[in-house]
Amino acid sequence: MDRKDFLKLMAIAPLSLSAMNLKEFESLTTGLPLQGKKLPVLFTSHGSPMDIPVSREKRPFWNALYHLGKELRHKHEVRAALVVSAHWCTKGTFVNVSSEQKQIYDYYGFPDEYYKVLYHAKGAPEVAKEVTTLVKQAEATTDWGLDHGAWPMLMHLFPEGDVPVFQMSIDYYAKPEYHYQLGQQLKALRSKGVLIIGSGSLIHNLQLVGEKMMKGDMTPFGWEAEYDQWIKKQIDTRAIQNIIHYETSHKLGKLAAPTPDHFVPVLYSLGLMDPNDHIDYFYEGAANIPAFSERSFIIRS
Repeated sequence: MDRKDFLKLMAIAPLSLSAMNLKEFESLTTGLPLQGKKLPVLFTSHGSPMDIPVSREKRPFWNALYHLGKELRHKHEVRAALVVSAHWCTKGTFVNVSSEQKQIYDYYGFPDEYYKVLYHAKGAPEVAKEVTTLVKQAEATTDWGLDHGAWPMLMHLFPEGDVPVFQMSIDYYAKPEYHYQLGQQLKALRSKGVLIIGSGSLIHNLQLVGEKMMKGDMTPFGWEAEYDQWIKKQIDTRAIQNIIHYETSHKLGKLAAPTPDHFVPVLYSLGLMDPNDHIDYFYEGAANIPAFSERSFIIRS
């Protein structure tokens, strides 16, 4: 915000502050400058490790991310990207403020080629530090980088690596309401050029996938489609409480998401949504492994 805009804001402050709480006012007048256009929010799958060496031409989901990235860069000035990744789980909430981002290969037992895929993007320390002012629970750290929940997706969304990026961890032990409310606290960043991405999977049962893979069987169980359509309806109708209480609001909830790590990123994305925003699904294709979902969406103003 430049001096001229600030003076305009101060001129109307006596009239507007009564309708604006102090925290909202501080978010407008401190930290990063405001932009004229609010950025969208993403919730996206990041694929399975098996997909990493597959080209966009052979992988429709990668192709969808690629074209979405081109659209985002054409319509918006993306100052930085913040990824809430299913693969960084901690006790407490942490934000990576490193200026350089190490690439983390947090998957195991794959051929050498899977560990030779490179993606390099700079960090965004100024933006990351602002997160710690918006979210009082968040602590700054330099002990992370870009994990499998971030870089395989980013290498198609922003293939040149020219968008600075950083991650915020998931408190594995927090209740779902915590994650949704934390997303709400990040809303100011949408008007400051920050693209926020929840990266996970609406269906993710690794144990069941492993059991099928051991038998050489990659066909769906059959219940995935039922749960997928149910969760889509909850998102479409803004049935937020059903999504927050996913473990009990549907009979398949605990089967679809036996651990919170891959599901709760959607709560951050939905917490960032404003009442007049709308949701578009940029990918709805069936996953190529069982007990998994690649349903991904964008929230736009």
